[in-house]
Amino acid sequence: MSEAGIIDGKAIAEKIHQETAARVAKLKAERGLTPGLAVVLVGEDPASKIYVGMKAKKCVELGIYSDKRVLSKDATMAEVLALVDELNRDPKIHGILVQSPPPPQIDEDKVVESIRPEKDVDCFHPVNVGKMLIGKTEGFYPCTPYGVMKLLEHSGVDPAGKHAVIIGRSNIVGKPMMALLMQKAKGANATVTVCHSRTPDIAELTRQADILVACIGKPEFVTAAMVKEGAVVIDVGINRVEDANAPKGYRVVGDVAFAEVSRKASLITPVPGGVGPMTIAMLMSNAVKACELSPQ
Repeated sequence: MSEAGIIDGKAIAEKIHQETAARVAKLKAERGLTPGLAVVLVGEDPASKIYVGMKAKKCVELGIYSDKRVLSKDATMAEVLALVDELNRDPKIHGILVQSPPPPQIDEDKVVESIRPEKDVDCFHPVNVGKMLIGKTEGFYPCTPYGVMKLLEHSGVDPAGKHAVIIGRSNIVGKPMMALLMQKAKGANATVTVCHSRTPDIAELTRQADILVACIGKPEFVTAAMVKEGAVVIDVGINRVEDANAPKGYRVVGDVAFAEVSRKASLITPVPGGVGPMTIAMLMSNAVKACELSPQ
């Protein structure tokens, strides 16, 4: 039994970033436009601060204008909506994202719906979600599922005619992943099954998967016994597991038991270094697309 090939998300993300940087340069040269991305952080959640910092740094590297706004953890809905309205009207800003999760007093759905669809580079607005579902390409695709599609494309995996099984039905990954894989379009055309907490025998279905996407949020949930020989396994999960022997007292693992599943899969994404880098890559790509589509 041979080891699976590793899908290197860092390397593929770097290729996407190079393409994005070229698009930025073209916008500046031909239209005198600089793509602008605003990131709103409500509160001081440590993980969110790290993500926001990473996004701002990548903007600088690619030549994208970055506007980072931080509100206190006690900010009201009115304050958040006022800030989004200001950014909606700012011609320098082409993309807006409000870092998730916000504090409990903030209604995330209302905040998302207040972002103009043409600036919704996370693709959480109902208008963009609807466009994605019916196969319209002028909107945006959610960054993580879109990143998975790019991983498959760059790895030479064509979903057409394949059985793709997704574990997880979140609005952020599972549902849009289903929509993208099943589209009547190049790089899609898969038959898709979605498993979730009410699925009676998940393993029976995952063993049928040519492409298995794990996004359930449970550490090392997918074992070798759940995977068909030669399957392509995409691990979207990122979980902290306590480990007294690790330098930080914990390990970061995915939703897939990597060591055992890699002996059965044909291709597999590692955690970290697989899907994660692609999420930021596709966010940057979406921000540039928003600028390209702007009437300026």
